[in-house]
Amino acid sequence: MDNQPLPPQLTLRAIILAVILAMILAAANTYLGLFAGMTIASAIPAAVVSMAVLRALGGGGILENNIVQTGGSAGSSLASGVIFTVPALVILGYWQSFEFAWVLAIAALGGLLGVLFSVPLRRSLIVDQQLAFPEGKAAAEVLKTGENPAQGVRILGSAALGGGLVKLAAASGLQLIPDTAAAAGFVGRGIAYFGLNLSPALLGVGYIVGVNIGIVVLSGSILSWNIAIPIYAAHFLDANAALAQEIARAGGDAETAANLIWSREIRYLGVGAMLIGGLWALVSLRHSILLGVRSGLAATRAGGAGAVPHTEQDLPMKWVLAGIVLFTLPLLALYQTIVGNFAVSLPMAVIMVVAGFLFCSVSAYMAGLVGSSNNPVSGITIATILFSAVVLLGLMGRDAALGPVATIMIGAVVCCAACIAGDNLQDLKAGYIVGATPWRQQVMLAIGAITSALVMAPVLNLLAAAYGIGVPSAAHPNPLAAPQATLMASVSKGLFGGALPWGMVAIGAGIGAAIIALDEALRKRGSGFRTPVLAAAVGIYLPLELNVPIFLGGLLAWLATRRSGTEAAGRSGMLFAAGMITGEALMGIVIAIPIVSSGRADVLALPERLHFGGWLGLLLLAALALALWRAATSAHGLRSAVPHALQPTRTDKP
Repeated sequence: MDNQPLPPQLTLRAIILAVILAMILAAANTYLGLFAGMTIASAIPAAVVSMAVLRALGGGGILENNIVQTGGSAGSSLASGVIFTVPALVILGYWQSFEFAWVLAIAALGGLLGVLFSVPLRRSLIVDQQLAFPEGKAAAEVLKTGENPAQGVRILGSAALGGGLVKLAAASGLQLIPDTAAAAGFVGRGIAYFGLNLSPALLGVGYIVGVNIGIVVLSGSILSWNIAIPIYAAHFLDANAALAQEIARAGGDAETAANLIWSREIRYLGVGAMLIGGLWALVSLRHSILLGVRSGLAATRAGGAGAVPHTEQDLPMKWVLAGIVLFTLPLLALYQTIVGNFAVSLPMAVIMVVAGFLFCSVSAYMAGLVGSSNNPVSGITIATILFSAVVLLGLMGRDAALGPVATIMIGAVVCCAACIAGDNLQDLKAGYIVGATPWRQQVMLAIGAITSALVMAPVLNLLAAAYGIGVPSAAHPNPLAAPQATLMASVSKGLFGGALPWGMVAIGAGIGAAIIALDEALRKRGSGFRTPVLAAAVGIYLPLELNVPIFLGGLLAWLATRRSGTEAAGRSGMLFAAGMITGEALMGIVIAIPIVSSGRADVLALPERLHFGGWLGLLLLAALALALWRAATSAHGLRSAVPHALQPTRTDKP
């Protein structure tokens, strides 16, 4: 059989289509991640689009379509690594904008290292240990069934149109509807607050991540907004004279007071929970880390012995080792440019390589066990930043102005590498099932990572100019939240002489420890419901209105699953949700162009008499929710080949 000609795989048209999809998905996920702290797993939408396009071009085999979904999915993975870390450099004030060459170097070199670090792990984790890699299995099932891709494209397209039109109607566009429907009021000395962001993308995110994550994230927000803020307002605000005066100057209404208390104090509960969650990820995964590293070293020693079938041919190990050295040298030069001292830049490069391989092993192993949705990349990055900071504190001193920047630079490369490594193993699992050649997939993923990196800086600059990122300003009072990057900036600055509300951080760490204890108790009981601490921490850290639609989307998915009577809510429902997300995200980027070019945030706004308020937004969101329900439960939808639980998003990744 091995002597028979192989079906086409790494063809020119597959590479071109994969590159286009990777760039589009990278741009869309950049917006979504900065907005909501989450990015979508894109292998299945990429596979569906590939099957439809290649069929229109005269037909494409399963291995060629597999190459396209491999390269296309690199876009969302690389976007995750970049947006979780790189915006911190602007938030810290080190950059005034996103430097193209620097962002390209961090993203592309980090992505390439992620591909290379994960090569030795394929045989151990996929072939020998037969780990699940649920997203990879799901993508393989889509590729094998392959029926009626045109219908899948229609579902994606109609949902994208709906999501894009609602975004166009919102506050940054035509202003027919606001971004959020919210209500707040004083209850005695406390504050009551509720909000719902009118975002189809968040509804789609909730549908894809499911009701468990939706409940945990919303519970974190309820803890922050409906428990901690009222308690602080009633009992501790008077002791914080500066904050009380700021609230008074801002007008003193309940909604303004709640937002200021959250931004100045309460959100740091989420910082503490994330810190303890990142440390717990290392402790709980210590055996998995050792196993992953040993597997990689064993695969390295065993590589290159004799002829092997094409389905077992990885990139040669001598190329992998040479590539790691080759791609580390420019990063060393980049670090030297920042700190100007080889006694600091060389340890930075060593930490980056060691932590990169270590955490790529963790990312790959966790992707195999529980899928990308529970892959603790944000915890991994926090752990990298904490360890890097400890070393750099000794080398540079606590008052070093460049200490936070150097720390973020290490974490950014490691985060990009870890995100790509988990995605690489998912794609290789799909290839293993359908009979693909591993080295061809690894090359395609590297191409996808490089081309995705090309769009990151322009998209980030466009979004920063139009909406603002992380830090509220007079021009952008409600910027894109960028929760992970804001967290990284706060932690790194706090460790190098900055001021953090350490009391809140400590309380948040205690809350995180309690959530971990609850999750462990649920695990030991064999419960199907779990409480991942990093998901809860993101809920605490984000505004309440962002997490309510995520919960509603998860609830809709759960109800659709019960209605269908199976463990699957239907591939068509997942595609509709992914379409809403992509449509809104791309429209957000399109809207940013006239905003930036004109210098006016309201350049597209209609006359005030056509501003209908939150009720119209609620109706539009309800209409899309109904369409999503029908797509998920319709007997005429696509065959439910993909279990709902197998298509999560990268939730931060918590």
